[in-house]
Amino acid sequence: MAFPRKLLNEHEDIVLDLRPHWMYFLEPIFGVVGLVVVAILIAWLFGSAGWLWTVLGVLFIVWVVWTLYRLVVWNSINFVVTTDRVIYRSGVLSKSGIQIPLERINNVNFHQRLYERIFGAGDLLIESAGTSGQSRFSDVNHPDHVQNTIYKAMEGNENKGWQQVASAASQVAEAATPAPSVSVAQELATLEGLRNRGTITQEEFDRQKARLLGSLPPPSTGAPPPPPAP
Repeated sequence: MAFPRKLLNEHEDIVLDLRPHWMYFLEPIFGVVGLVVVAILIAWLFGSAGWLWTVLGVLFIVWVVWTLYRLVVWNSINFVVTTDRVIYRSGVLSKSGIQIPLERINNVNFHQRLYERIFGAGDLLIESAGTSGQSRFSDVNHPDHVQNTIYKAMEGNENKGWQQVASAASQVAEAATPAPSVSVAQELATLEGLRNRGTITQEEFDRQKARLLGSLPPPSTGAPPPPPAP
């Protein structure tokens, strides 16, 4: 079952959505192998002992139920890396999960035994700031690839944070900068265009022109002011 997109935050995207590695089923596999070995030994030692075959039949049914239960649990597990966090959810009837924000992750380690390395499985250990401190995840598909994916998501999340800060600072600077005023020459040119097109009359043009020119400060002559009269 894929991770429900309705549980994502706004502007959050899924980078990686994994199920546990097939080695999650090693116990049921060893169980059926053990049943086969026991059946061969019974046939060799006791022949056709009916009650022993009945016991083996019951054990086989128990194994089938156990395997189906493991399959349902496997399908309910989500290991998800998004652009904001790492999410682990599991459970069939009742759900439990872990959410680790990317900005709180300090380190990501993985460990593979020899046989796990052969089959592409392993454990992942995420160290984060918080009460839990460390979170270990077993039977992870290609944990080295998952480690790199988490680091790339962390880098992208950090860059996104800096972009948001820069955008907010730019908006504040734009809001603090006053809008440039229109010069008198530009307004006169606009009035002349309106007059030439016949939108305003010559009288209205002269009146607006006088208003604009009257708003200009008087030119500075550079001469000192006259001395006060005695």
